[in-house]
Amino acid sequence: MARLSRLSLRKLLVFFLCLSAVLFIWITLQVVVELGQFERTVHILPPRNLHESGWRHGLHGSGMLASERTPPGGPEGQYPYIVWWSPLTGEIGRLGECGTNKCFFTINRTLYSHPSTQAFLFYGTDFNIKSLPLPRRAHHQWALFHEESPKNNYKLFHEPVITLFNHTATFSQHSHLPLTSQYLESLEVLTSQTYLVSLDQKNELRKTLAPVVYVQSDCDPPSDRDTYVSELMKHINVDSYGQCLHNKDLPSHLRDSTTMEEQAFYQILAQYKFILAFENAVCDDYITEKLWRPLKLGVVPVYYGAPNVRKWLPSNSSAVVVVPDEPPEKLARYLKRLDEDDGEYATYLEWKLKREVSNLELVKELKERPWGVQDLTQENYVDVFECMVCNRVWENIDRQKKGLVPKTWQAEGNHLKCPPPRIFDFASGPRNRTSLRGIWTASYEQSKKEARALRCLAERNRNFTVAQYWKEVFTD
Repeated sequence: MARLSRLSLRKLLVFFLCLSAVLFIWITLQVVVELGQFERTVHILPPRNLHESGWRHGLHGSGMLASERTPPGGPEGQYPYIVWWSPLTGEIGRLGECGTNKCFFTINRTLYSHPSTQAFLFYGTDFNIKSLPLPRRAHHQWALFHEESPKNNYKLFHEPVITLFNHTATFSQHSHLPLTSQYLESLEVLTSQTYLVSLDQKNELRKTLAPVVYVQSDCDPPSDRDTYVSELMKHINVDSYGQCLHNKDLPSHLRDSTTMEEQAFYQILAQYKFILAFENAVCDDYITEKLWRPLKLGVVPVYYGAPNVRKWLPSNSSAVVVVPDEPPEKLARYLKRLDEDDGEYATYLEWKLKREVSNLELVKELKERPWGVQDLTQENYVDVFECMVCNRVWENIDRQKKGLVPKTWQAEGNHLKCPPPRIFDFASGPRNRTSLRGIWTASYEQSKKEARALRCLAERNRNFTVAQYWKEVFTD
């Protein structure tokens, strides 16, 4: 009897397993059917006014199939398609509202040849020569979104490549949608005294802490900051919590890089008088949280990065700006003097204590930028970028209807530009030196050849293979 019971139990278990499998297959088939219906819906959206002629948009002298006449107009209720060629948003399809205009945004590359497709959006870090929307038709506009460091994709920072794009959103103030202040939430956050430690307390803490703190785990980047800091550490005490030039441990619960925005981490940094705020690359307008974090915490940043950083500081006396041509020893002497002179040091925090930002350009930037940072009441900059392109597409639709010549937008070389990496040449290099330090100059020079090759192939306006690309790169 017991054996029969076990057999019955096994049969019952097998039955339920089979039933589960059938149910899973049925649900999967339903999903596939739904996706297929959606895909067909996307493809059957008709283009706008295909009978209208004379609409044309492309780069001057680029050879972008100027003879083609595929206008973006159409029947009521239909919209231009804008394809994220780099799948940044991950959205299969979304009808986005941009003021009074609407565009259909998608990552669906199969819409490349659809007559309603008007623009392709690229995310700079993921921009890849292995797959580009070529041939580029006369009405196809290219738009670049790139807020990151040049080390992520050096070829974009050369004129032959950046000028392939019609629209840009980069950290440069010269781009069509500048993202320079992307790491700064607001004036209120900047002037807040939430984490401010009094000078008397800082002086007391100096009994156990160095005057300067350094926290970096991305070692030996193009700015060669670790070489400079290593030399600086010979002349002044620096507490280094990160993996680069490490000499002091954070509490165990703060050692993960994901904790760098936690209150406990901020409280540790706020105890110091100076924070070494060294960017990973040196480019005008490339300003990250490296600068804004110490300013928000009430610590004096010792800044190396954007050569035009003074344009963005809250006051003339709010940061010590590193002069790269001067020896680190000179900087160390100056920091020691500030450490020992409360009155002179206090001048760097006067703006913070008064909660006054005297830099009217910075005030204007934060008030007038069309996007917000960690602010649910404002659009994020990706949405604003999408709408900039959408509205420009519609601007030409309206111009076409009025019989006007379409407007042409063109990126310029200064929309994304950085000088060659600088390598510091001190008597002795940084401790724990990595192999990365030596590659950046060669990488930059190589990227110039890659940019030239990409431009050449893009102007031929047909698909090319990776082998053809590299052959062009190494063609003198």
